Amino acid sequence: MYKIYLKNIEKIYEFVELIKLFLPPEQFTVCSENEFSEKDEELLVFHENDSEDKNTVKRNIFKKLSLLTGKQPPWGILTGVRPVKLTGELYRKLGSYESVQRCLEEEYLVSAEKRELLLDTLKYQRQVLGPPPEKGIALYLGIPFCPTRCLYCSFTSNQKGPEEVERYLEALITEIRFCGQRMKETGLWPESVYIGGGTPTTLQAEQLERLMTEVENHIDLSRTREFTVEAGRPDTITGEKLEVLKRHRVDRISINPQSMKKRTLELIGRSHEPEDVLNAFQTAAESGFSLINADVIAGLPEETPEDFQNTMRILIGLEPKNITVHTLAVKRASRLIDQDPDLHYRQAETVSRMLEISGRMLQAAGYRPYYLYRQKHMAGAFENVGYCRENTPCIYNIRIMEEQQTVIALGAGGISKVYFPAENRLERVPNVSNYEVYIDRLAEMLDRKEQKLFKEVSTC
Repeated sequence: MYKIYLKNIEKIYEFVELIKLFLPPEQFTVCSENEFSEKDEELLVFHENDSEDKNTVKRNIFKKLSLLTGKQPPWGILTGVRPVKLTGELYRKLGSYESVQRCLEEEYLVSAEKRELLLDTLKYQRQVLGPPPEKGIALYLGIPFCPTRCLYCSFTSNQKGPEEVERYLEALITEIRFCGQRMKETGLWPESVYIGGGTPTTLQAEQLERLMTEVENHIDLSRTREFTVEAGRPDTITGEKLEVLKRHRVDRISINPQSMKKRTLELIGRSHEPEDVLNAFQTAAESGFSLINADVIAGLPEETPEDFQNTMRILIGLEPKNITVHTLAVKRASRLIDQDPDLHYRQAETVSRMLEISGRMLQAAGYRPYYLYRQKHMAGAFENVGYCRENTPCIYNIRIMEEQQTVIALGAGGISKVYFPAENRLERVPNVSNYEVYIDRLAEMLDRKEQKLFKEVSTC
């Protein structure tokens, strides 16, 4: 057990997160000035030079712990979710990609491979998308229901019958009507619409029809560039449901196998078979959907690099326009953290090989990275990367990661974010996460949006 003393540092959170890249929480404790002894052999003291620069302290921690553990995390001292956003800010400040590359290397200790990934992703986003349009927002609608709860899931997800789903849908429709009216009055319009969850296709076809009709009737979609619905669980996809989505302007869906290994699907709590994924892609093609995203996860329990390679081979053969490669994260609210809280530390080498395999295979098949983000407690402290081909990036995914656009999020667990361009600042306006509480407190959620979102944007 190491004792760590962060000298003259009051806000220790970021530094502790960096330490966790090297040491599991059970192997160290952070002590106060009164709790340590200079003679303690297990003591590690950081910030002994009293530097005012946070990154200088982080580099000191990184280098000392790298020598101690032999680990060299590829993202250097970066612990945040949005490294592409940081890269874009550096580019605007420094004025050249060469200067950004140098800063990422020297200031943030990012590896050559990740520097290349960041710059490649940023250049592509700038090339194909550009800045958000004036008054254009991202609109999110949350459906917090799934057939089962996956082992690794920490999202707002419930397993409920049609009656409870119906109750929730009534409340969501009320919020759609309110926000649609206020968006028109304030001049806001959705550049992208994203219906996520949970699993939106948990809804029955008739319920989907009602939801999509309400969206079309109350939201001005005349300038919308992209309409996405997560149809993630293959076992919830039917031709009837997809026909509803197609009829109501949806142009992107997701079909998310996570793995094509039957045993893995059983372990993580999925209720579909590998064959269901193939059938879902066939049904989507017959319904006229060509823009499909498929999610996979590197580092799932008991999977080998060979298993992961087989999953990638099958998915690439199905020719989705987008494939997102996630790294397993052991999240605080998941069942996985109760079963194996240190899994992500043990999986680092395996996941490294898996990501190398996916990157090589996807590049050979004509895919390129278009967005990425990171999470806490990821295996090997790696990243999630979305790949696309034929210039089909998901606008919504890029916008929410660059954080330069207002997001209006409807439904339980939705977190709206008001963007103030003059200050380059976001203000969060959250809905409650529990769907039953959301229904009971809907009037409060609407007033919260009125006071903190619509009245704010009307004065900008």
